[in-house]
Amino acid sequence: MSQAPPPFALPPDDHTRSPLTGWTRTHWETTGLRWLDHVRRHDSPGGALPRLPGRVTPDGERRESMETVGRSFLLAAPLLTGADEKTAEPLAERYARALLAGTEPEGRESWPRGVTCRAPVTGVTNSIVEAANIAFGLYISRDRLWDRFTAPERHRIADWLRHHARLEVWHNNWQLFPAMAEAFLRSVGEDTSGCTGERNVRRVESWYLEQGWYTDGPEHAIDYYNAWAIHPYLWAWYRMTDRVTTPEGDRHLERLGAFVTSWARTVAPDGSMLHMGRSLSYRTAALAALWCAEISGVNPLRPGTTRRLASGVLARFVAHCVGIDRPLDLGWYRPYEPIAQSYSGFGSAYLAGIGFLGLALAPDAPVWTAVEEPQPTETDHGTHAMPSLGWLLTTQRDGIVRLTNHGSDHCEIPVEPTRPDPDDPHYAKLAFSSHTAPGTGAAWQENVDSHLALVDAEGRASRRGAIRAMRVDGTIAGSVHLPQIDGRQLPGCAVVSVSLPDGEHEVRAHLVRSPGGRTVREGGWAVADDVPPTTQLDPDAPSVTVTNTGGLTARITGLHGYDDARVFRCRDADALGPFSAVPALFAAARAGDTVLVSLHTLTRTTTTTPPEPPVVRVDGTLVTVTRPGGIRKSVDLAAFVPWDGRLLGV
Repeated sequence: MSQAPPPFALPPDDHTRSPLTGWTRTHWETTGLRWLDHVRRHDSPGGALPRLPGRVTPDGERRESMETVGRSFLLAAPLLTGADEKTAEPLAERYARALLAGTEPEGRESWPRGVTCRAPVTGVTNSIVEAANIAFGLYISRDRLWDRFTAPERHRIADWLRHHARLEVWHNNWQLFPAMAEAFLRSVGEDTSGCTGERNVRRVESWYLEQGWYTDGPEHAIDYYNAWAIHPYLWAWYRMTDRVTTPEGDRHLERLGAFVTSWARTVAPDGSMLHMGRSLSYRTAALAALWCAEISGVNPLRPGTTRRLASGVLARFVAHCVGIDRPLDLGWYRPYEPIAQSYSGFGSAYLAGIGFLGLALAPDAPVWTAVEEPQPTETDHGTHAMPSLGWLLTTQRDGIVRLTNHGSDHCEIPVEPTRPDPDDPHYAKLAFSSHTAPGTGAAWQENVDSHLALVDAEGRASRRGAIRAMRVDGTIAGSVHLPQIDGRQLPGCAVVSVSLPDGEHEVRAHLVRSPGGRTVREGGWAVADDVPPTTQLDPDAPSVTVTNTGGLTARITGLHGYDDARVFRCRDADALGPFSAVPALFAAARAGDTVLVSLHTLTRTTTTTPPEPPVVRVDGTLVTVTRPGGIRKSVDLAAFVPWDGRLLGV
């Protein structure tokens, strides 16, 4: 049983060099060493099988321990590379010992060797992921770690990496994992026969969309895996294979710089990140691509801006004691396993360590010495379009960042018409934000927040499933989905949804096609807190407001077609707090076309005075919205999103 950790204290803030966060490189090193010390306190005799508190996946405890070493090494590698000898040497000794124990064939602490990712899976596949992480860490720390191994020790580690470099993997970001292992072996002169890394990298590059973003596989799945896997591992692959100056290498660096530009718009001024996508427990891993761009000299942000943005993110998590009193856990600001995937175990969250990659830069690098400057979301307010992603990013003046999502669904391309769709709350919503989280657990069963559902007589609400079609035109975005219950599409039903954001507000217009006989329910943002949020119903209109003790306020108002408003409350169903509430509107769906228009507002203010609503005119399927001040926009819901119009059972 491990001893309790000693009290933790950060260095004094430096408001001369860091007037916005107070954080310096020393804060980063202190935090990183604290995170790693938790692993040390739960270590095994050989160092390869630490046993942290937390859950174990069906792959078994040995796999989780391997993952703990591989992922914490992503943090240790830049720390021991850029730190002084006193700090670096204990880390180098510790991870050298763990790598040798884990890769010893039939050793007492040997790690499981991975198997190919094809059904039926006959063993552990995640060893391939850790081979990539270890290869990445060895590349970053090569001068201080790899070079200290003897020739037989290098051969042992190389043999373990080579086994995984030759395996076939899933068709998503996993394509880069064997490529990483191969690239490191190539960089140190080891045998790479039978490896297919170049082919794998070409596959990933073919999934490029725009503005630095890739879809994670052939399906339209877009999320943080761009930041914590796709860009960092492509970056390392081009460097380890000595292809940085090739046309492909130049193209990657151009895409990396573009990604930083667009990704920086997703981080709120207080360090909060958009809460969407899977594997959110990786947290600060989202900073990895930013550091890759800085190291390669293609970072479009100034050094002081880069440190301010990165320090703001890390400081936000540390303020919530993430990794301080206990090892990194499956959660966000607090332990919360419902946001984790089934493949996540007690060591998974340590992938967060790749977000410390900037520590590989010398202490006198400009990113560590420049005076902090404001980050993009502090100065650039408004809506930014990402058409190929189906996204609109809105930065509010009150510090909230919103994502309007008409593109990413993480659903498989349909092959078997009767197979249930793998819907996920972290992709299925029409909108996400930096200060709210989608409902999980019981809230996901109800599926109210940021979703329009058809509700049957038994109270079961439809899900969004795969997005059928999408379109972004300027700052208007829309999509079509065929609602489903229990994985089955509802006969004769389709929903066209169009979003028109404007500052802290967003008008959503929907065209619901159905045989009638169902209730339509539309939910607003989920607001969470440590106590039940307060609510306020407008007696004169279908409108309801939800507010937490911090002033975060979500409001939904019916502008056309709605006749009722309610609040849905949940307990232990939100990553941001134990109590949550969602405002919602209701209407009756008639046979044929039903047009509905709502106003969604998300603010960080304690005022409960409703905003002046826009004036909405509906002529058939043409919706015209006139905002206060006279700005007018029109959209034909039947024509805005091009699609085939085919409905099940019609």
